[in-house]
Amino acid sequence: MTEELVAAARRAYGWSARAVATRGPRGALGQIWRVDDGPTRYALKEIFAAPPTAEQVAVELTYTRRAAEAGVRLPASLPDREGRHVVPTPGGTWLRLYDWVDVRPLDLTAQSTPHAVGVLLARLHRCAPATAVEAGGAPPDAWYHQVPTAHAWDRVPAVGTAWAARLADRLASLPDLTREVTRVVSGRLVVCHRDLHPGNVLAEPTGDLVVVDWDSLGPAAPERELARALFDWCCDGPDADFAGMRRMYEAYLRHGGPGRIVAPADFSMLVASRLNFLLRQLHVAVDPATEGRHREWAEQEIDEALRILPTPEHLAAVLELAASVR
Repeated sequence: MTEELVAAARRAYGWSARAVATRGPRGALGQIWRVDDGPTRYALKEIFAAPPTAEQVAVELTYTRRAAEAGVRLPASLPDREGRHVVPTPGGTWLRLYDWVDVRPLDLTAQSTPHAVGVLLARLHRCAPATAVEAGGAPPDAWYHQVPTAHAWDRVPAVGTAWAARLADRLASLPDLTREVTRVVSGRLVVCHRDLHPGNVLAEPTGDLVVVDWDSLGPAAPERELARALFDWCCDGPDADFAGMRRMYEAYLRHGGPGRIVAPADFSMLVASRLNFLLRQLHVAVDPATEGRHREWAEQEIDEALRILPTPEHLAAVLELAASVR
Protein backbone atom coordinates (compact mmCIF):
# COMPACT_ATOMS: atom_id res chain seq x y z
CA MET A 1 0.00 0.00 0.00
CA THR A 2 1.54 3.31 -1.04
CA GLU A 3 2.31 5.87 1.63
CA GLU A 4 0.01 8.31 -0.19
CA LEU A 5 -2.87 5.87 0.12
CA VAL A 6 -2.09 5.13 3.77
CA ALA A 7 -1.97 8.86 4.52
CA ALA A 8 -5.35 9.40 2.82
CA ALA A 9 -6.86 6.56 4.84
CA ARG A 10 -5.40 7.94 8.08
CA ARG A 11 -7.02 11.30 7.40
CA ALA A 12 -10.37 9.79 6.45
CA TYR A 13 -10.67 7.37 9.36
CA GLY A 14 -8.79 9.29 12.04
CA TRP A 15 -6.07 6.69 12.55
CA SER A 16 -2.88 7.53 14.38
CA ALA A 17 0.45 8.00 12.61
CA ARG A 18 1.47 4.49 13.70
CA ALA A 19 -1.29 2.76 11.72
CA VAL A 20 0.21 0.07 9.46
CA ALA A 21 -1.44 -1.67 6.49
CA THR A 22 -0.53 -5.26 5.55
CA ARG A 23 -1.62 -6.91 2.31
CA GLY A 24 -4.36 -9.52 2.71
CA PRO A 25 -6.41 -11.56 0.21
CA ARG A 26 -7.39 -10.14 -3.15
CA GLY A 27 -10.62 -10.54 -5.11
CA ALA A 28 -11.48 -9.81 -8.72
CA LEU A 29 -12.56 -6.26 -7.93
CA GLY A 30 -10.66 -5.36 -4.76
CA GLN A 31 -7.72 -5.84 -2.43
CA ILE A 32 -8.08 -6.41 1.32
CA TRP A 33 -5.59 -4.79 3.68
CA ARG A 34 -5.23 -5.53 7.37
CA VAL A 35 -4.76 -2.31 9.30
CA ASP A 36 -3.20 -2.30 12.76
CA ASP A 37 -3.58 0.96 14.67
CA GLY A 38 -2.12 0.16 18.05
CA PRO A 39 -4.33 -2.50 19.66
CA THR A 40 -7.16 -1.90 17.17
CA ARG A 41 -7.39 -3.89 13.95
CA TYR A 42 -9.49 -3.24 10.84
CA ALA A 43 -10.11 -4.77 7.41
CA LEU A 44 -9.72 -2.14 4.69
CA LYS A 45 -11.00 -2.96 1.22
CA GLU A 46 -9.50 -1.10 -1.74
CA ILE A 47 -12.01 -1.26 -4.62
CA PHE A 48 -10.60 -1.19 -8.17
CA ALA A 49 -13.91 -1.08 -10.08
CA ALA A 50 -16.91 1.22 -9.75
CA PRO A 51 -17.77 1.52 -6.05
CA PRO A 52 -21.21 0.83 -4.60
CA THR A 53 -23.61 3.75 -4.71
CA ALA A 54 -25.10 5.37 -1.63
CA GLU A 55 -28.34 3.52 -2.37
CA GLN A 56 -26.50 0.18 -2.56
CA VAL A 57 -24.75 0.85 0.74
CA ALA A 58 -28.08 1.71 2.37
CA VAL A 59 -29.65 -1.59 1.19
CA GLU A 60 -26.55 -3.46 2.35
CA LEU A 61 -26.64 -1.93 5.83
CA THR A 62 -30.34 -2.78 6.19
CA TYR A 63 -29.92 -6.38 5.03
CA THR A 64 -26.77 -7.06 7.02
CA ARG A 65 -28.45 -5.71 10.14
CA ARG A 66 -31.32 -8.14 9.61
CA ALA A 67 -28.87 -10.96 8.91
CA ALA A 68 -26.93 -10.20 12.09
CA GLU A 69 -30.17 -10.19 14.09
CA ALA A 70 -30.92 -13.63 12.56
CA GLY A 71 -27.60 -14.95 13.87
CA VAL A 72 -25.38 -14.52 10.80
CA ARG A 73 -21.82 -13.47 11.68
CA LEU A 74 -20.40 -10.69 9.51
CA PRO A 75 -17.92 -7.81 9.82
CA ALA A 76 -19.66 -4.47 10.36
CA SER A 77 -19.13 -1.72 7.77
CA LEU A 78 -17.57 1.35 9.41
CA PRO A 79 -17.97 4.97 8.21
CA ASP A 80 -15.18 7.50 8.01
CA ARG A 81 -15.14 10.67 10.08
CA GLU A 82 -17.59 12.32 7.64
CA GLY A 83 -20.02 9.41 7.82
CA ARG A 84 -19.05 8.00 4.41
CA HIS A 85 -18.99 4.23 3.89
CA VAL A 86 -17.20 4.62 0.52
CA VAL A 87 -14.12 6.87 0.46
CA PRO A 88 -12.25 7.99 -2.71
CA THR A 89 -8.46 7.77 -2.82
CA PRO A 90 -5.89 9.96 -4.63
CA GLY A 91 -5.11 7.07 -6.97
CA GLY A 92 -8.66 6.72 -8.27
CA THR A 93 -9.63 3.66 -6.22
CA TRP A 94 -12.13 3.53 -3.36
CA LEU A 95 -11.98 2.41 0.25
CA ARG A 96 -14.39 0.61 2.56
CA LEU A 97 -13.59 -0.11 6.19
CA TYR A 98 -14.83 -3.05 8.27
CA ASP A 99 -14.33 -4.58 11.67
CA TRP A 100 -11.54 -7.13 11.62
CA VAL A 101 -12.62 -10.74 12.21
CA ASP A 102 -10.07 -13.54 12.59
CA VAL A 103 -11.17 -16.16 10.07
CA ARG A 104 -9.85 -19.09 8.08
CA PRO A 105 -11.10 -20.88 4.94
CA LEU A 106 -13.57 -23.69 5.46
CA ASP A 107 -12.40 -27.24 4.83
CA LEU A 108 -14.12 -28.09 1.55
CA THR A 109 -13.41 -31.79 2.06
CA ALA A 110 -15.19 -31.98 5.43
CA GLN A 111 -18.60 -33.64 5.27
CA SER A 112 -19.94 -31.04 7.71
CA THR A 113 -19.20 -28.09 5.41
CA PRO A 114 -22.09 -28.48 2.92
CA HIS A 115 -24.52 -28.90 5.81
CA ALA A 116 -23.22 -25.75 7.53
CA VAL A 117 -23.45 -23.70 4.33
CA GLY A 118 -26.98 -24.96 3.69
CA VAL A 119 -28.05 -23.86 7.17
CA LEU A 120 -26.40 -20.46 6.64
CA LEU A 121 -28.10 -19.91 3.28
CA ALA A 122 -31.50 -20.84 4.71
CA ARG A 123 -30.97 -18.30 7.48
CA LEU A 124 -30.01 -15.58 4.99
CA HIS A 125 -33.02 -16.27 2.79
CA ARG A 126 -35.48 -16.38 5.69
CA CYS A 127 -34.51 -12.89 6.85
CA ALA A 128 -34.15 -11.34 3.38
CA PRO A 129 -36.56 -8.51 2.51
CA ALA A 130 -38.58 -8.79 -0.69
CA THR A 131 -37.54 -6.54 -3.57
CA ALA A 132 -38.19 -6.35 -7.30
CA VAL A 133 -35.41 -3.89 -8.18
CA GLU A 134 -31.78 -3.09 -7.62
CA ALA A 135 -30.86 -0.39 -5.13
CA GLY A 136 -31.79 2.88 -6.82
CA GLY A 137 -34.75 1.38 -8.69
CA ALA A 138 -33.12 -0.28 -11.73
CA PRO A 139 -34.39 -3.67 -12.96
CA PRO A 140 -32.59 -6.78 -11.66
CA ASP A 141 -29.03 -6.88 -12.97
CA ALA A 142 -28.82 -8.85 -16.22
CA TRP A 143 -25.46 -10.22 -15.05
CA TYR A 144 -27.43 -12.87 -13.14
CA HIS A 145 -29.92 -13.91 -15.83
CA GLN A 146 -28.57 -12.98 -19.27
CA VAL A 147 -25.68 -14.79 -20.94
CA PRO A 148 -23.24 -13.21 -23.41
CA THR A 149 -24.16 -13.44 -27.06
CA ALA A 150 -22.16 -15.62 -29.44
CA HIS A 151 -20.78 -12.45 -31.02
CA ALA A 152 -19.43 -11.32 -27.64
CA TRP A 153 -17.11 -14.33 -27.51
CA ASP A 154 -15.99 -13.71 -31.09
CA ARG A 155 -14.64 -10.31 -30.05
CA VAL A 156 -12.09 -11.89 -27.67
CA PRO A 157 -8.72 -12.34 -29.45
CA ALA A 158 -7.82 -15.64 -27.81
CA VAL A 159 -5.45 -16.98 -30.48
CA GLY A 160 -2.01 -17.60 -29.02
CA THR A 161 -3.13 -17.52 -25.40
CA ALA A 162 -2.55 -20.33 -22.94
CA TRP A 163 -6.29 -20.88 -22.62
CA ALA A 164 -7.40 -20.64 -26.28
CA ALA A 165 -8.01 -24.38 -26.79
CA ARG A 166 -9.83 -24.82 -23.47
CA LEU A 167 -12.02 -21.80 -24.19
CA ALA A 168 -12.97 -23.13 -27.63
CA ASP A 169 -13.85 -26.50 -26.12
CA ARG A 170 -16.17 -24.95 -23.52
CA LEU A 171 -17.77 -22.56 -26.00
CA ALA A 172 -18.82 -25.53 -28.13
CA SER A 173 -21.21 -26.69 -25.37
CA LEU A 174 -22.73 -23.28 -24.62
CA PRO A 175 -25.93 -23.71 -26.67
CA ASP A 176 -26.94 -26.71 -24.55
CA LEU A 177 -25.76 -25.09 -21.31
CA THR A 178 -27.55 -21.78 -21.84
CA ARG A 179 -30.78 -22.93 -23.48
CA GLU A 180 -32.89 -22.67 -20.30
CA VAL A 181 -31.42 -19.43 -18.91
CA THR A 182 -34.31 -17.01 -18.34
CA ARG A 183 -35.06 -13.70 -16.70
CA VAL A 184 -36.18 -13.72 -13.09
CA VAL A 185 -39.84 -13.42 -12.08
CA SER A 186 -40.11 -10.15 -10.17
CA GLY A 187 -42.76 -11.30 -7.70
CA ARG A 188 -40.48 -13.96 -6.19
CA LEU A 189 -37.33 -11.93 -5.54
CA VAL A 190 -35.62 -11.10 -2.27
CA VAL A 191 -32.36 -9.35 -1.44
CA CYS A 192 -29.57 -11.92 -1.81
CA HIS A 193 -25.82 -11.82 -1.25
CA ARG A 194 -25.26 -13.09 -4.84
CA ASP A 195 -21.61 -14.03 -4.29
CA LEU A 196 -21.55 -16.79 -1.64
CA HIS A 197 -18.54 -18.72 -2.93
CA PRO A 198 -15.95 -20.26 -0.56
CA GLY A 199 -13.85 -17.10 -0.55
CA ASN A 200 -16.72 -15.14 1.00
CA VAL A 201 -17.87 -17.61 3.67
CA LEU A 202 -15.13 -18.22 6.21
CA ALA A 203 -14.86 -19.69 9.70
CA GLU A 204 -13.92 -18.17 13.05
CA PRO A 205 -11.72 -20.17 15.45
CA THR A 206 -14.96 -21.20 17.18
CA GLY A 207 -16.19 -22.75 13.92
CA ASP A 208 -18.93 -20.14 13.41
CA LEU A 209 -19.34 -19.10 9.77
CA VAL A 210 -18.65 -15.48 8.79
CA VAL A 211 -20.03 -13.93 5.57
CA VAL A 212 -17.91 -11.21 3.95
CA ASP A 213 -17.97 -9.06 0.78
CA TRP A 214 -21.58 -7.93 0.51
CA ASP A 215 -20.92 -5.55 -2.41
CA SER A 216 -22.83 -7.66 -4.97
CA LEU A 217 -26.08 -8.00 -3.04
CA GLY A 218 -29.36 -7.39 -4.80
CA PRO A 219 -32.59 -9.02 -6.01
CA ALA A 220 -32.53 -12.73 -6.81
CA ALA A 221 -34.77 -15.75 -6.53
CA PRO A 222 -33.74 -17.89 -3.52
CA GLU A 223 -33.73 -21.10 -5.55
CA ARG A 224 -31.33 -19.55 -8.06
CA GLU A 225 -28.86 -18.48 -5.40
CA LEU A 226 -29.21 -21.93 -3.82
CA ALA A 227 -28.49 -23.67 -7.14
CA ARG A 228 -25.40 -21.56 -7.66
CA ALA A 229 -24.21 -22.25 -4.10
CA LEU A 230 -24.43 -26.01 -4.68
CA PHE A 231 -21.92 -25.66 -7.50
CA ASP A 232 -19.77 -23.02 -5.81
CA TRP A 233 -19.19 -25.35 -2.86
CA CYS A 234 -19.44 -28.86 -4.30
CA CYS A 235 -18.19 -28.78 -7.89
CA ASP A 236 -14.59 -27.80 -8.57
CA GLY A 237 -14.14 -29.25 -12.02
CA PRO A 238 -15.50 -32.25 -13.94
CA ASP A 239 -16.27 -34.35 -10.86
CA ALA A 240 -19.11 -32.91 -8.81
CA ASP A 241 -19.63 -33.91 -5.17
CA PHE A 242 -23.28 -34.85 -5.50
CA ALA A 243 -23.35 -36.29 -1.98
CA GLY A 244 -22.22 -32.92 -0.65
CA MET A 245 -24.86 -31.16 -2.74
CA ARG A 246 -27.51 -33.42 -1.24
CA ARG A 247 -26.33 -32.61 2.30
CA MET A 248 -26.42 -28.88 1.55
CA TYR A 249 -29.85 -29.02 -0.05
CA GLU A 250 -31.32 -31.17 2.73
CA ALA A 251 -29.91 -28.82 5.42
CA TYR A 252 -31.29 -25.81 3.57
CA LEU A 253 -34.80 -27.30 3.41
CA ARG A 254 -34.69 -28.62 6.96
CA HIS A 255 -33.84 -25.15 8.32
CA GLY A 256 -36.65 -23.37 6.52
CA GLY A 257 -35.01 -22.18 3.32
CA PRO A 258 -37.74 -21.00 0.92
CA GLY A 259 -36.04 -21.94 -2.38
CA ARG A 260 -36.81 -25.15 -4.30
CA ILE A 261 -34.83 -26.32 -7.35
CA VAL A 262 -37.49 -27.72 -9.68
CA ALA A 263 -36.70 -26.55 -13.24
CA PRO A 264 -33.70 -25.98 -15.55
CA ALA A 265 -34.29 -22.21 -15.33
CA ASP A 266 -33.31 -22.37 -11.65
CA PHE A 267 -29.68 -22.65 -12.82
CA SER A 268 -29.89 -19.31 -14.66
CA MET A 269 -27.95 -17.37 -12.01
CA LEU A 270 -25.22 -20.01 -11.93
CA VAL A 271 -24.74 -20.16 -15.69
CA ALA A 272 -25.16 -16.45 -16.47
CA SER A 273 -22.88 -15.18 -13.70
CA ARG A 274 -20.17 -17.76 -14.47
CA LEU A 275 -20.16 -16.88 -18.17
CA ASN A 276 -20.32 -13.12 -17.63
CA PHE A 277 -17.44 -13.30 -15.17
CA LEU A 278 -15.36 -15.39 -17.56
CA LEU A 279 -15.96 -12.96 -20.42
CA ARG A 280 -15.02 -9.97 -18.27
CA GLN A 281 -11.74 -11.60 -17.21
CA LEU A 282 -10.95 -12.48 -20.82
CA HIS A 283 -11.28 -8.83 -21.79
CA VAL A 284 -9.08 -7.75 -18.88
CA ALA A 285 -6.41 -10.29 -19.83
CA VAL A 286 -6.17 -9.31 -23.50
CA ASP A 287 -6.45 -5.53 -23.02
CA PRO A 288 -2.97 -4.06 -23.62
CA ALA A 289 -3.77 -1.22 -21.22
CA THR A 290 -4.33 -3.58 -18.27
CA GLU A 291 -1.85 -3.21 -15.42
CA GLY A 292 0.37 -6.24 -14.88
CA ARG A 293 -1.10 -7.08 -11.47
CA HIS A 294 -4.64 -7.05 -12.87
CA ARG A 295 -3.69 -9.11 -15.94
CA GLU A 296 -2.01 -11.74 -13.79
CA TRP A 297 -5.10 -11.95 -11.60
CA ALA A 298 -7.40 -12.19 -14.63
CA GLU A 299 -5.39 -15.05 -16.11
CA GLN A 300 -5.68 -16.98 -12.85
CA GLU A 301 -9.42 -16.35 -12.81
CA ILE A 302 -9.78 -17.51 -16.42
CA ASP A 303 -8.05 -20.77 -15.59
CA GLU A 304 -10.43 -21.38 -12.67
CA ALA A 305 -13.55 -20.21 -14.52
CA LEU A 306 -12.94 -22.63 -17.37
CA ARG A 307 -12.36 -25.46 -14.91
CA ILE A 308 -15.50 -24.91 -12.85
CA LEU A 309 -17.93 -24.02 -15.63
CA PRO A 310 -20.73 -26.61 -15.26
CA THR A 311 -21.81 -28.91 -18.05
CA PRO A 312 -25.38 -29.63 -19.17
CA GLU A 313 -24.94 -33.08 -17.65
CA HIS A 314 -24.11 -31.51 -14.27
CA LEU A 315 -27.31 -29.48 -14.33
CA ALA A 316 -29.46 -32.47 -15.27
CA ALA A 317 -27.94 -34.55 -12.47
CA VAL A 318 -28.56 -31.87 -9.83
CA LEU A 319 -32.13 -31.36 -11.01
CA GLU A 320 -32.71 -35.09 -10.56
CA LEU A 321 -31.02 -34.99 -7.15
CA ALA A 322 -33.20 -32.09 -5.99
CA ALA A 323 -36.35 -33.92 -7.09
CA SER A 324 -35.39 -36.86 -4.86
CA VAL A 325 -34.96 -34.70 -1.71
CA ARG A 326 -38.08 -34.17 0.36
